[in-house]
Amino acid sequence: MTAPIPRDIPDLPAVPGPPILLPAPVPASAVVAPVRRPAIAVFRLLTAVAAAGGVALELLLGPPLRILSYFSVQANILLTLVMLLSAARAWRARRPLPSALTGAALLYSVVGALVYHLLLAHTTPPFSMTGAAAVPERWHAQWTALQVLHVLVPTAAVLDWLLLTPAGRLHLRQTAAWLLYPLAYLAFTLIRAAFLPPSDPSRYLYPFLDVTVHGYRSTLANALLLGLAMYALAVLLVALDHARPTPIRHRV
Repeated sequence: MTAPIPRDIPDLPAVPGPPILLPAPVPASAVVAPVRRPAIAVFRLLTAVAAAGGVALELLLGPPLRILSYFSVQANILLTLVMLLSAARAWRARRPLPSALTGAALLYSVVGALVYHLLLAHTTPPFSMTGAAAVPERWHAQWTALQVLHVLVPTAAVLDWLLLTPAGRLHLRQTAAWLLYPLAYLAFTLIRAAFLPPSDPSRYLYPFLDVTVHGYRSTLANALLLGLAMYALAVLLVALDHARPTPIRHRV
């Protein structure tokens, strides 16, 4: 037998103090409608056109298979696609692309520029994507293509990140995934060289990855140093992304 339920239940006393609001499981940005940003869309479209133009110019100057095998060319192709999609979303007031994708495109573009300026721009013989033996003359097609791919486009990508993208979107957990593509590129480079004859001048596109000159041990050591530097750069980008102020109020 259970006890009968009393007819009169006394009122419970009020909880003292202000009510405590629990953190919402859905961020506020998920319910705030995005805003059309035509100026940002135009800037990103111009960046995509510049990247595509630099790649197209290199394809006109050299063998397509050789040109498309360069890391910086592939990075510019990825940046072209990302900027085109981002421009369309900013124009149509749609939510931005995932930060893992935009962060990867930014990292690869900056890495390609740094590798060119620090390791390739002053090599002997001079670096050229087409395999030319002469130093590219200023304002000629080969020099212009190199400047577009390694100066103009990376600068535009960094400005878009700093001035047109909300802060705090990149995350440390994304950095390890960003290194998967450079690792795959290293494997592609070594496998590609194994199928080309030793007399082919385009067998190794980057002098620091030339197994014929350095051997596999030194080549892999160079690749490891580049990988560590790339990871450090990725962590630095994430740290700067969380330290910098948000340049805009609305979602782009």
